[in-house]
Amino acid sequence: MCFFDFLIQNAYICQEFTKLITYYQFKNLNVMKRIIMFLLALVLMVPVVNAQSKAMEKALKKEYKAKMKQYKKEGWKLFASSRSLDVALLKHYDKLETLGENGYEIVGICAKYKSDNVGHQAAINNACNTYARSAGSHVKGRIVGDMASDGDNTESEFDKFYAAYETLVEKEIKGEMIESYAIYRELGNGEKTMQVYFIINEDAATKARIRAYENALKESEAAQKYAEKVSSFVREGFEQGAK
Repeated sequence: MCFFDFLIQNAYICQEFTKLITYYQFKNLNVMKRIIMFLLALVLMVPVVNAQSKAMEKALKKEYKAKMKQYKKEGWKLFASSRSLDVALLKHYDKLETLGENGYEIVGICAKYKSDNVGHQAAINNACNTYARSAGSHVKGRIVGDMASDGDNTESEFDKFYAAYETLVEKEIKGEMIESYAIYRELGNGEKTMQVYFIINEDAATKARIRAYENALKESEAAQKYAEKVSSFVREGFEQGAK
């Protein structure tokens, strides 16, 4: 995109740019130069942003096609929805894209069930438990590593805190997990398997972990002693699925 194409496509910027030049041309030459440099930098950024957007769109389309191919090959069907699986998956990716780095998915699994209600609830519980274990493992790893570097041997004193924290995270995160879509497939003999996909907003998840931490703190004098450090570990993001 050339300079003039940019100005044509961005009439408002062009108008404001003209006003600024008119105002500053006899007032402050340095300010006018800065404005010109800023606008030129903006022009140079546009092709880069467009290229990144196209690359992301291409990658998402490829990921979507691969996922749909897998679902169809394995016989997955959309659970409890009037929409098609194609639409559900597209909406799922759109929600994740909107949240950006602040959003991620959690998958809950029920390996085998006969009652739909039982299977669905079991998958929800599995997702909450998976997240809680990941959160607990992250905090435990950070505490053990930090205390070891400080020469403190307080690992056994934190056991009650770890157990309480994971239990409370599992309880608190349930209210923050937004179900995006659920799929199931037949196993034979009246049995099915289910996967439920959730989207979590990291800001909301952090608040849930903090609530869990504040209540779990009561279970351990060691955790209370190192409350400031432990709190910083709780607030950190972590990789999902950590054991």
